[in-house]
Amino acid sequence: QVQVVESGGGLVQPGGSLRLSCAASGNIFNIYDMGWYRQAPGKTRELVATITTGGSTVYADSVKGRFTINRDNGKNTVYLQMNSLKPEDTAVYYCKAKIRRTSQSILAYDYWGQGTQVTVSS
Repeated sequence: QVQVVESGGGLVQPGGSLRLSCAASGNIFNIYDMGWYRQAPGKTRELVATITTGGSTVYADSVKGRFTINRDNGKNTVYLQMNSLKPEDTAVYYCKAKIRRTSQSILAYDYWGQGTQVTVSS
């Protein structure tokens, strides 16, 4: 079994900051790309940021310069530091990890967390 669990969401005022964390646990041989996605009410889920095992990152244009993604490979954890938050950042934030579960198979699968709510409002 593999579990992916997010934490760190909440209510914050515009201009404020939050740090999200996502930890993967269970039967894990290797974790490849990890990333954050978000889904606002009435909208489709969209990419926020991704990071490879080596630390290469990709950001959505809407968050560049405000959000930073990083990871701790030893802890199977990815973080999202969100600064200068705006009301339009309000959404449920989901973590995704591409995980290889065993050395006996090269196949890797995407695992999603349950999501954490981020609300930006005064």
